[in-house]
Amino acid sequence: MQEPFVNTIKINTTATHNKQARRAIVATVIGNGLEWFDFTVYSFFSVIIAKVFFPTDNELTSYLIALATFGVGFFMRPVGGIVIGVYGDKHGRKAALSLTILLMALGTLIIAITPSYAQIGLMAPILIVLARLLQGFSAGSEMGSATAFLIEHAPAGRKAYYSSWIQASIGVAVLLGSALGAALSSYLTQAQLESWGWRVPFIIGTLIGPIGFYIRSRIDETPAYTESKPVDSPLREVLRTYPRQTLISFSLVVLWTVCTYTILFYIPSYSTRVLQLPSWMGFCAGMMGGAVLIIVTPIVGALADRYGRRPWLLWSALAIFVTVYPMFVYINQMPGLISLLVFELVLGVLIAGYIGSILAAFGELLPTHVLSTGLSVAYNVAVTIFGGFATFTITWLIAQTGSNVSPAFYIMFAALISSIGAMLYRDHEPALRPTLTGAY
Repeated sequence: MQEPFVNTIKINTTATHNKQARRAIVATVIGNGLEWFDFTVYSFFSVIIAKVFFPTDNELTSYLIALATFGVGFFMRPVGGIVIGVYGDKHGRKAALSLTILLMALGTLIIAITPSYAQIGLMAPILIVLARLLQGFSAGSEMGSATAFLIEHAPAGRKAYYSSWIQASIGVAVLLGSALGAALSSYLTQAQLESWGWRVPFIIGTLIGPIGFYIRSRIDETPAYTESKPVDSPLREVLRTYPRQTLISFSLVVLWTVCTYTILFYIPSYSTRVLQLPSWMGFCAGMMGGAVLIIVTPIVGALADRYGRRPWLLWSALAIFVTVYPMFVYINQMPGLISLLVFELVLGVLIAGYIGSILAAFGELLPTHVLSTGLSVAYNVAVTIFGGFATFTITWLIAQTGSNVSPAFYIMFAALISSIGAMLYRDHEPALRPTLTGAY
């Protein structure tokens, strides 16, 4: 007689969990997307920022200094990742996510309101560097905390699909930043852009503070974290007990971060400086890359839950290795809007194939009580070494070699490293993958 009542409880519990999980996805996508928008919009407007804050007699020198300042923020990422990652493993994912979004908003506000070098002299670049350090500290913890949050909210067998929305949110950041760049470069003169237009995205990005904090303060803590027992020193536990898992995670991040900063974020500047195309074309190409990530990444995540993470990681890395050089040759031999759109479409699909399941793989390598810390360490060290100075490195390579396809070799090198990581990784808990009758 009690069986219908028990079934009703199970149905209500499942419905409540699904509602909480959906809210977790929305909160993570909005917050992470806005956070990445703030961190990467600097890259989109780096050519103008070089003129405003780092003027020199040589345009290339100014641009390299601006890119180096972009990379400076990455030095703080491991620090922020460890500090707030440990904080998240000890005090909860919700608290860590709320803190990161406020710190990012503050760094963005400083950039938005800092007077130019012509107005306050040396103090201007100093403030920009300090703002980048603050942004780097915040961004360093975002990925680890957000990944732990979504994976722990995900139902059994759907971790890749749920965590793939974090990657889709990066596409949101690329799409929004590129759309703003295209609109501003189309409707404003170059003088207006350099005078005040470039500040508009940073002012908009500052809004992530109250909006993002409000959204994240209304979500529930993850059940897995609530049931787990925090350790005294998550960092020591990661380094002592999980060095192999952390090293595999590190190697997998390399291609992800290099592709993100060279293919998705650098192309607007590359198309203007190297291909000598109007800036709006580069921004339109960036919009294509962002849109592809938003659409394709969750699809890959759903398929990876059914068929495993490793095939997507390995074959996508190899496909990028084979494809990236001819794609760079293509846009250099036939520069224009169509070639840039094709470039972002093809490589965007391959990037989505690689990153669609990568966060779920990290979740299988590291347990709940050190997941945020472990992922923050592996992710931020790899991003700092290979991603943060990627645009600086390839700009320098182009200048030194005289070859516009130099970025392809840097990406191919990253693909080799991550292919090794993909071969070392093994899918775990295959029984948790849904059957063909599972709900998608």
